[in-house]
Amino acid sequence: MDRFSPLQLFVCAAEAGSFSAAARRLDLGPVQASATIARLERELGVRLFERSTRRLRLTEAGEQWLPHARQLLAAWEGGQAALRGITAEDQPLSGRLRVSLPSDIGRQHLWRWIEDFIASDGSSALQLELRLSDRVADLVQEPVDYAVRYGEPPDSSLIALPLAPDNRRVLCASPAYVARHGQPPTPADLRGHNCLRWMLGDSLHGRWRFTSPDGEACAVEVSGDRTVDDGGLVREWAVAGLGIAYKSRLDVAADLAAGRLVALLPEWLGEPAPLHWMAVGRHRLTPALRRLAESIRAHCGALDGSEVRR
Repeated sequence: MDRFSPLQLFVCAAEAGSFSAAARRLDLGPVQASATIARLERELGVRLFERSTRRLRLTEAGEQWLPHARQLLAAWEGGQAALRGITAEDQPLSGRLRVSLPSDIGRQHLWRWIEDFIASDGSSALQLELRLSDRVADLVQEPVDYAVRYGEPPDSSLIALPLAPDNRRVLCASPAYVARHGQPPTPADLRGHNCLRWMLGDSLHGRWRFTSPDGEACAVEVSGDRTVDDGGLVREWAVAGLGIAYKSRLDVAADLAAGRLVALLPEWLGEPAPLHWMAVGRHRLTPALRRLAESIRAHCGALDGSEVRR
């Protein structure tokens, strides 16, 4: 470990509330992590953590030391950049970037947008690790640094940068399905159609919510013969004419623009599905990360404007 790794481990352990979780994030063994923190405590002459079999929490001294540790790490990174003639604002991404992405938009677009940014921003020293899954990653406990997720942040400790704050779900089906079965005149008529449902863990997304042209909210329990825990497959089933999907507008933008899917009930608003870049702690949102998020936001805006509103 280099001389600043103990500080990094201390910050990670404070955020995760666990030595083992911090060790996984930094690719260390749990014994090595515990010994490193103990050595740091000896050097500082204070106890930084209260340890128990159930939880790990900062002592008063640890709470006082945490912002200083973050500042020291930021100063070290800024100093390295200065030696290379790069200001903090211009410093490219470096080290390892571990991001959890939703499966559908991740495979279709996000990985390309991230690669384009890396190429244009001069981030040649970056190691990129992407995890494509609709399962919500725990940024505190899992070895992931950031997550791109639909919906509002589930944890108040998370910092969220909006990527597509006005994104909503859209009801859609293939032209072939519409030709065979017709379009539902109202959301209530979805009960007579084959609806393609999506699962998140053990939770079935089978209650679809809409807002009428008059501003009235309604919810419909839908049913169908296909259910899956991967949003990308829901979209592919819809394109194949197997049923009606209720997808994030960003997920189906290209299919709607190309005519592979058509929007149903366009006068009814689908439920909100804002997209965010999430991190644990504001210190992780470096200028380079903010540039990346802003680049993705611009791509989302261009993608969103290319389809349903035409």
